[in-house]
Parts: sequence; structure tokens; C-alpha cells
Amino acid sequence: MTGPARPALRLTVLVGESDQWHHRPLYSEIVHRARAAGLAGASVFRGIEGFGASSLVHTARLLSLSEDLPVAVVIVDEEERVRAFLPQLDGLVTEGLVTLDRCEVVRSASGPDGRAPGEGGPA
Repeated sequence: MTGPARPALRLTVLVGESDQWHHRPLYSEIVHRARAAGLAGASVFRGIEGFGASSLVHTARLLSLSEDLPVAVVIVDEEERVRAFLPQLDGLVTEGLVTLDRCEVVRSASGPDGRAPGEGGPA
């Protein structure tokens, strides 16, 4: 790996695929707000099976064909930047789970300005 590891914070938001914010998928709204906030990046991962507070299992198996599969939005950046973004989730995520984990960035792709995300400003 290139260079020393840097401390970071991983924000994970677990919601349902069918959750909406003003007629738009909730996960998409979170990604667009993260980009507008200048965070290093955000990725959305679609689950194949899961359950939440309702204890109802949602699955992608052929016989059940759920339209509300679990979705994880994952954002990794410097701790201060991630914590500053958290208030934007207050009105958005009314159901679901929001977690924070300390992690280390051992490699990151350079942004258009040649800097790695979190180095000297927004990526």
C-alpha cells in the first residue's frame, strides 16, 4: 500500500430501498447531500436479505421478489467532516440505522485536483 494509514470515520446509513424523500429515493438524497457537503465520497450497496425494527425479512430470492431490500450508504472521510455532516441526516432518516466506526484509510484515489480525499479541502 502507498503511504502511511490515516485515521478516518466511516458513516453507514441503513435504510430500505423503497424509503423516499420528496419523491426521490432516500439513499440518493443522502449521496447528493454528501457530495454537496464536499465529503470525499459515498457509495450505496444493495442488500440481498435483511430485517430491521419491524422484524419483517426482506429478501431478493426469486420466490419473494421484495421491492424493499436493505440499502447501505457508506461514507468515509476525516472525522470532523463526517461529524459536521450528521445534522443533515436528522430530518432525512426517520427509520433505519445510522452508525459511525473509526477506521484507517490506507489507500485512496486522487481527486481531479491531484489531492487524495480529505487532504487540504473537498475532493
